[in-house]
Formats: sequence, C-alpha cells, structure tokens
Amino acid sequence: MKRVLIISGYTIVILGAVSMIAPFLWMLAVSFMTDTQIFSYPPKFFPQPFIPDNYVHVFSKIPVTRFFLNSLLVAFITTIFQVLFSSMAGYAFARSRFKHKNIIFFIFLVTMMIPPQVNIIPLFFVMRELHWIDTYQALIIPGIFGGFGVFLMRQWFSGMSVEIEEAARIDGCSIWTLFFKIALPMSVSAVVTLGLFTFITTWNSFMWPLIVTNSPDITTLPVALSQFKSSFREIVLWGDLCAGSIVLSAPVILIFLLGKKYFISDILSGGLKE
Repeated sequence: MKRVLIISGYTIVILGAVSMIAPFLWMLAVSFMTDTQIFSYPPKFFPQPFIPDNYVHVFSKIPVTRFFLNSLLVAFITTIFQVLFSSMAGYAFARSRFKHKNIIFFIFLVTMMIPPQVNIIPLFFVMRELHWIDTYQALIIPGIFGGFGVFLMRQWFSGMSVEIEEAARIDGCSIWTLFFKIALPMSVSAVVTLGLFTFITTWNSFMWPLIVTNSPDITTLPVALSQFKSSFREIVLWGDLCAGSIVLSAPVILIFLLGKKYFISDILSGGLKE
C-alpha cells in the first residue's frame, strides 16, 4: 500500500508539472511558427521549419529595449524597497514590544484579504492628487508596501533563535546593528523568497501600469505586448505575441533559477528554530 501511495504521489506531481509547463512549451513553439503553421489542421506541435521572423517583428515593431528597461527598473526598485520595509516591519512585530502590536499586525493581515482591484480607483485618485500620473513614482511607490511581505518576514524572525541577539545586546549592540548585522544576514532565504515573489509580481503587472501610464517613455513590457494586433485592432498577431511573451518570461525564469536554492531552503527549513 505504501508503494502504491508513493507511486500515486509521484504521478500526480508529474502530471501537475506537465500541465504547467505544456502551455509555455506551446507558446515557445508558436513563437517560431508562421500564421499558416499556427492555424494548420491537424495542429502542428513543432515548427517546421523554425522561423525567427516573429522575434524580428517584435524588436522592429516596438522599442522592446526601452520597455524592457522600464520593467526592469520598476521591478528592481520595488523589490529592493519591499524587502527592506517588510523586513524592518516584520522584525519589529517579532522582537519589539509596543502598544496594540497584535491589533496592528491583524490589520496588516486583513489587507491581504482585500482584492487588488478594489484599491485601484482610490489609489488612482491619490496618484492624481500627487500629480504622479504617468510617472515612475506611480509605478513604484504603491508596490513597495504589502501585508504579505510583513507577514512572511515576521513569521521567519519569530522562528529564529534569540540567543545570538541577546548576546549582542549584552555587548552593547543597538537595535539597528542587531537588525542589519545579525537578523537580516541570518534570514537570507526568507529575503530571497520575498524578493522572488515581489519581482515576479511587479514584472508581470499589467492592469496598474496600463491605468497610470500614457507616455511610451515609461510604458512597461507587459503593457507594450498588447500592441501586437492588426491595424484594425481585431486580429491578434499570435506569432509576434508569443515571441514577445517569451522575451517577457525570460528574466523571470532566470531570476527564479538563480534564487531557487534559497527559495527551496526557505520552504524546507522555515527558519532557525529555538
């Protein structure tokens, strides 16, 4: 029975992995196909032959480099400040004692239950009153605060051993020294995990950049991909769209591969327990 359960578990995992990677592989194949190959019947799952014209169209039709750098700038800055502020807040909730701490933390948790779409209209009015519409500030500032990051870092710091910090306090270390030189270096896995989530979410963001940007100078890559339609705005250029989506996906895949060791370590360990 145990062997059957193990085999069944592996089978489910493999089927789940295949169901997730199959759409990406299909998108990759379509990015090298002509329209005739894409809509042929019976469908072709492999380009015959491989045609890189769709990628040439992507880089010639829109300034991909500019949009790519815009997305990279917004995602990078948002990730840095999200990790910094969430780590500081999480450490305060885990180690500090102050009035109404649990109530304030509960409010942070409640914000995680509010759908992002609910905040779009009031947030847009705030950006308008600050004259930040069509600026980098509107793309970056709303994303550097989040309840999920505070919750994740608070849980990590709560599970860390306090002996090292207590010894540092006896030696006269301040709260800032404890945080930046002891607690933060000991939480690399949690920091990288939060950074991965934040970067991927910001990089793939479409609705908010679409609403607050008008100038092509600060347009992000996901918004730019919506331009891959015919002049009549009715026919989707699937080959170009898939090629652009591959360009969009490449940094996310690279970032995840670079940080997966810390991400898996975070899942397995869950912090240094007392």
